[in-house]
Amino acid sequence: MVQFSGLAVAALISGAAYAAPTLQERGSCTFSGSSAAANILKQKKSCSSIIIDNAVVPAGTTLDLTGLNSGTTVTFQGTTTFGYKEWVGPLVSVSGDKITVIGASGSVLDGQGSRWWDGKGTNGGKKKPKFFYAHKMTNSKIQNIKIKDSPVQIFSINNSQQLALSGVTVDNSAGDGDNKGHNTDAFDIGSSSGITITGANIHNQDDCVAVNSGSDITVSGSTCTGGHGLSIGSVGGRDDNTVSNVKFLNNKVTNSQNGLRIKTVYGATGKVSGVTYSGNVLSGISKYGVVIEQDYENGSPTGKPTAGVPITGLTMTDNTVGVTSSGTNTYILCASGACSGWKWSGNKISGGKKSTKCSGIPSGSGAAC
Repeated sequence: MVQFSGLAVAALISGAAYAAPTLQERGSCTFSGSSAAANILKQKKSCSSIIIDNAVVPAGTTLDLTGLNSGTTVTFQGTTTFGYKEWVGPLVSVSGDKITVIGASGSVLDGQGSRWWDGKGTNGGKKKPKFFYAHKMTNSKIQNIKIKDSPVQIFSINNSQQLALSGVTVDNSAGDGDNKGHNTDAFDIGSSSGITITGANIHNQDDCVAVNSGSDITVSGSTCTGGHGLSIGSVGGRDDNTVSNVKFLNNKVTNSQNGLRIKTVYGATGKVSGVTYSGNVLSGISKYGVVIEQDYENGSPTGKPTAGVPITGLTMTDNTVGVTSSGTNTYILCASGACSGWKWSGNKISGGKKSTKCSGIPSGSGAAC
């Protein structure tokens, strides 16, 4: 049954025109200053567009953008800063469906990481907050975000599906040097699928990208400087230890410790399959140009590979890798029969030393040390 207001009934009786009431859409909300985080927490469900303008987030507080309404757009303007506290973070957290997070021109999320840096990262010293959780984001986008001076790990992508990151900048260059930035991974990906990272520009002190678990992930057209390269893993020892269909295409890596890297954990179980490295250009790699090892332990590989996390269907084609004179061009350490189905061709790996410790290289693959 349709009900009419008194005015509507009167209009119908008199024959006068009646304009139906219009539904009010959720509006645009702007949050700024030291009250931004608290007000977002209270009001985010009533906003279709959230503008964060020069926010000052209190110490020990997460800028909480979780559980946003479907279709919400979040725009960072000006400089977002965070108070100092020794805690695990995150400084920012976003979740929801069909979410778009945008960094406006000139905007920056400044972690002022030097307040925490002590060269130990998450392995000791001061307790340091991770920066940006993109957890449970589906059918969403993160565009043109700039992050500066993160205390430790930067983007944590977990339990997300169909998430596209484009034009992301991470400038942790001030963390270079002894007793400064450590464990500043730019993108850590776990238990996620349909993730794309395009046109990122990263300067950090650890993995540029580390895929710990997940499927259908592509990293392309990005630049990585100063870190540990483009990595699968370490895989093993987590709740989810499966990596499949990951592509690193046409990226540039410079002045990094490692270049192209797959690391599985000693004694663990899991699976790595369908990984492709193609068209990547690397220079100034100081430790390993290409490294694939099944003996990984944090900070101390055992030198004895185990077969619990097989590496199958690897494609390594048309990569150009320049290694410093003190580095090693290629290091492959697979357990017997635990690496298979590889395709290795058109790679130019030069400048460093040849390893004499490789083992378990799949026969007929074209791979060699």
